[in-house]
Amino acid sequence: MPWTPVMGKVIGIDLGTTNCCVAVMEGGTTQIIPNKEGGRTTPSVVGFTDKGERLVGQIARRQAITNAANTIYAVKRLIGRKFNSPEVQRARETCPYEICESSNGDAWVRAQGRAYSPPEVSAIILQRLKASAEDFLGEPVEEAIITVPAYFDDFQRQATKDAGKIAGLNVQRIINEPTAAALAYGSGRRESERIAVYDLGGGTFDVSVLEMNDGVFEVLSTCGDSFLGGEDFDQRIIDWLIQEFMRESGIDLRADRLALQRLKEAAERAKCELSSTMEANINLPFIAADPATGPKHLNLNLARAKFEELVKDLVERTVEPCQKALWDARLKPEDIDQVLLVGGQTRSPIIHECVRKIFGREPNASINPDEVVAIGASIQGGVFTGQVKDLVLLDVIPLSLGIEVRGGLFQKIVERNATIPVRKALTFTTVVDNQASVEVHVLQGEREIAKGNRSLGKFELIGIPQAPRGVPQIEVSFEIDADGIVQVSARDKSTGLEQNMRVTPSSGLSPGEIANLIAEAQRNAESDRQMKELLLMQSRLDGLLQNTQRSFGEFGWMLAAEEQELVRETLTGAKEVLSIQDPAVVKQWLDALENAAQIITNAMFNAPAGDQPPPSETGGVKMLTE
Repeated sequence: MPWTPVMGKVIGIDLGTTNCCVAVMEGGTTQIIPNKEGGRTTPSVVGFTDKGERLVGQIARRQAITNAANTIYAVKRLIGRKFNSPEVQRARETCPYEICESSNGDAWVRAQGRAYSPPEVSAIILQRLKASAEDFLGEPVEEAIITVPAYFDDFQRQATKDAGKIAGLNVQRIINEPTAAALAYGSGRRESERIAVYDLGGGTFDVSVLEMNDGVFEVLSTCGDSFLGGEDFDQRIIDWLIQEFMRESGIDLRADRLALQRLKEAAERAKCELSSTMEANINLPFIAADPATGPKHLNLNLARAKFEELVKDLVERTVEPCQKALWDARLKPEDIDQVLLVGGQTRSPIIHECVRKIFGREPNASINPDEVVAIGASIQGGVFTGQVKDLVLLDVIPLSLGIEVRGGLFQKIVERNATIPVRKALTFTTVVDNQASVEVHVLQGEREIAKGNRSLGKFELIGIPQAPRGVPQIEVSFEIDADGIVQVSARDKSTGLEQNMRVTPSSGLSPGEIANLIAEAQRNAESDRQMKELLLMQSRLDGLLQNTQRSFGEFGWMLAAEEQELVRETLTGAKEVLSIQDPAVVKQWLDALENAAQIITNAMFNAPAGDQPPPSETGGVKMLTE
């Protein structure tokens, strides 16, 4: 596919369910970009405060317990999904925040009384990653490669692109996470290898089989489950804790949002501990209260064996996609040279054991499962900037594409795992005499029945010349570009009449809504900057206030009476504005306090040597707190 090298840096973003990571290629090498707190990954958490702040990452996670209803996590699991889908309904049962239905039936979230689409929440995270990259690189960043699970459908991919657009990023390419991991592993290697990427992240599972040969990365097959990941493993521990606590105390914690948030954090910590220890202690004091007997505490030990028993069926759900990916690639387990583990959940020993059984070999542990996807995305970014040459990526579509035909059946036109970009066509005919138009219903999926697949849209070809049924020849063609964006056309072969539709599945947001959200995101970026300036000024004011109070208490006796009165009034006023959210007022009192501090400093330096405070006035001036 022809392309023109872009100017400026192209960052690679792994927009994960649990954590995000951003990387960049500079001088031919890739590096992870740290966030503003110095971390190499950023929690995919957004907290909405009652003051209108939008907290992202670790700072949002820290306040989640006290603000559970307004702290959104794992929003990637909702992206591109309908509210009534089984996956969303399962999520509603366990989320401490509200999942609501949008006007078009999509799953949105509600925080601080306002509904947000998943792309909006994702965009807030992307904005923070973009800002971190700009701070690190010292220049504006507008171009990005964003990764998605290989098994994401077109709706979910388009929603991810919309999130990037809202965040002010031009998304040069959407690439699959396992493919990005393979790029990171294979970049610079010239030997021929067949690679299986087992990617179990926070919310999704993918497996891809690739062939790597002299800089050419060809995806042979991909399979997965877009609603299986570490969040489900956490939930099994949470359910066990709830059951054990109810058995001991008779109290059901499921209705308590605060308790659920504490349980979630404890479950995640315990799960991580069990990757390296045989037992984890979970201690949550004052988790509940009984009116009759007082406060209740939760203190339980979770053995690794018990944890593995709880999640055994989840692990087994990854086996069939692996076998299917091998079958589609026409390979056997012994044909695989390397198995790469991607995603934080793959650190669990039970996952290592599962992978060994499936592929008959030890998985490759040479890559960081939390960072490898972002690194691979940045390598793809290097292709766009011209830093990486002789690298060819041949990806595939994860699900078949086709149309609905007579009887409500699904006719596949482009089979799953077809290499993209691709163009394929089939010829159809009319089903009734003198049919003047045909409706083309575009679908994506693997079910034989049309309604069992995902509808991507409909369009109509009109003006077909009158003829008996079966005579008109209507060619329906699908063209899929390297981003997975689909264009469908229907052409009457006898007249050349053609109608086409570019399938850009809606993320629940119209182009106008996306434009409004971009403007809102820019406004929020400015308000965030102003909030930061205000907090810095308030911090300076607080520090200067304490120092000036001390100096005034010790040296105020050196000032003239009118100066003492001025300083007193300034100290009183400055103390009162510490909680005011108006930057102009805070700045005014900061300037006034700096002037008062200077008056005291001048008096100290100008005082004659040996001067002492009057004996009756120890310290010379009554303090505000006295």
